[in-house]
Amino acid sequence: MPFPVPDPFVWDTSFQVFYFELDEKHRGIFQALFALGNDNNPSNLKLLYRVTANHFAEEEGFMQTANYGGYRSHKVLHEDFLAKLRSFKAPVPDKDVYFAKDWLVQHIKTIDFKYKNLL
Repeated sequence: MPFPVPDPFVWDTSFQVFYFELDEKHRGIFQALFALGNDNNPSNLKLLYRVTANHFAEEEGFMQTANYGGYRSHKVLHEDFLAKLRSFKAPVPDKDVYFAKDWLVQHIKTIDFKYKNLL
């Protein structure tokens, strides 16, 4: 069963992975998506892509350092999501903004939570 997308779209402690740096980056993605949803323009879309790509790179680095077994499949999910974000053009249709919000929620709570205490 999918997890609900918060409204308003803000990070809360239910999204904690308990690695401060990664939680901070997740907060940043939430903030960028919130900004895009409220002011749907090229600048906010670029911001969303940048903070997401930076977070994914950092998270993947944590995984590699820890020899995390789920690294490869996790990286593919990141690459696919970044490709989707790259396909967006501002103004991004509401359905695509919602897709990104939902993807992030589901990804953190089902995929990222698998690495808790393992990195």
